Amino acid sequence: MDFANLSAQLNAGAILPEGIVIITLLVTLVWDLIVGRSSTKVTPYVAIVGLLIATGTLFLQWDTTEPISFLGSFNGDAISLIFRGIIAISAAVTIPISIRYVEQSGTSLAEFITILLTATVGGMFLSGADELVMIFVSLETLSISSYLLTGYMKRDPRSNEAALKYLLIGAASSAIFLYGISLLYGLSGGETRLSAITASIISNGLDESLGLVIALVFVIAGIAFKIAAVPFHQWTPDVYEGSPTPVVAFLSVGSKAAGFALAVRLLVSAFPLVSDQWRFVLTALAILSMVLGNVVALAQTSMKRLLAYSSIAQAGFLMIGLIVGTDAGYSSMVFYLMIYLFMNLGGFACVILFTLRTGTDEINEYSGLYQKDPLLTLALSICLLSLGGIPPLAGFFGKIYLFWAGWQAGAYGLVLIGLITSVISIYYYIRVVKTMVVKEPQEMSEAVANYPEIQWNLTGMRPLQVSIVVALVFTSLAGVLANPLFNLATGSVSKTPMLQATEPMTPVVSQAPEQLPMPTVESVDL
Repeated sequence: MDFANLSAQLNAGAILPEGIVIITLLVTLVWDLIVGRSSTKVTPYVAIVGLLIATGTLFLQWDTTEPISFLGSFNGDAISLIFRGIIAISAAVTIPISIRYVEQSGTSLAEFITILLTATVGGMFLSGADELVMIFVSLETLSISSYLLTGYMKRDPRSNEAALKYLLIGAASSAIFLYGISLLYGLSGGETRLSAITASIISNGLDESLGLVIALVFVIAGIAFKIAAVPFHQWTPDVYEGSPTPVVAFLSVGSKAAGFALAVRLLVSAFPLVSDQWRFVLTALAILSMVLGNVVALAQTSMKRLLAYSSIAQAGFLMIGLIVGTDAGYSSMVFYLMIYLFMNLGGFACVILFTLRTGTDEINEYSGLYQKDPLLTLALSICLLSLGGIPPLAGFFGKIYLFWAGWQAGAYGLVLIGLITSVISIYYYIRVVKTMVVKEPQEMSEAVANYPEIQWNLTGMRPLQVSIVVALVFTSLAGVLANPLFNLATGSVSKTPMLQATEPMTPVVSQAPEQLPMPTVESVDL
């Protein structure tokens, strides 16, 4: 094979965004080694610029005609571009909200950013991985970096405990997932490319074998751990509470987006023969996640644990789009992830700011906060109300699109459970807002009463303020200006051949009336 043919088959330009992030990572690391601790004045902004350039490069690849690269190992199709963009932007937002937090802890900011960028690279490669070996290597790159970030505050016993729990449960999850894909490899007769696995299984006469169902169960267990779906959620509350808050912010969005990207590609490409089975299992996981996540969140007294159970519930809502398997379902899932990025990271940025000033994240300590910090109160209230689905905020339209897609596909029971649990979620979100806003001056908490004077000129405070304002503006306006984002999500699905070749679901929770034909999927316009 001559060099020209090899270069054409590698098609290395498809991973140019990941290459930019890797170069940024190396520049950050080398600059820190040369300059030392004073590099913190430059490295965060270099990393943010690198991530934004990588995101811009993703959009330049939108209409690419040759998305396959590295001999079929990587697929840079439209749906992967969106997921990779979400992961890159989540890292770019995480960095400014972490500067002051990491500096105040006395640990190295450059090393933190280096590990965060490594996790970002792993998540981006995972979103486009189209081959079993690459899927596992990318997944482990993301996972190991996440373990390191979780235990980054080595002087904090809670951070050490969270990292240990995450590592042990994550290692077990990775082993289970690896066993599932190894079964898939064996059933296919040695195929590793997702696009060739199903054809090979059929040719071997194993399309109805028990081994395929067992492989499916193990694979779903690994995916459910990554997206924090019940009953594979046990790590989430403890890890969220003990980990550094910026790390939790990234895990709640970047890691979750990578998990859903993996779920879409692996289940749709490698398991179409058992699509009814995996949709049934995911329906059960979605119901459990929505019910348990929202109900248990009612009893939480810590903001980080409340957001942890909220994250579990949000995974249940997002799975509705994957379960129905229509264009509208996939589009609504992608759209919700895009707006979830800003409203969830905005909420965590507010928690970080409050923790930096008071040293606590207990909900009752937020009492009367509006009297001392109106910006923080407004931003946290908007982000929480958006997560609850209050109109006209972004979260309301995200849930409307998801429930509309499920209802159109005939999953009436699943949608009704989603609606009921959404109403439950509004209670605990509004409880926090009420604590901040409604309390009388004499009911002000001790932490708020001793609230320090706002000093935005401290290192890292101005980027944190900018992040909060950006999240506030986006969460407020994304609902009213939802059509451009939804058109982007719809375009990513319509331009992805893998998703166009799938069959819509046969409703699991509730069947559509037999006399009515299945409605066609069109882009919604509210």
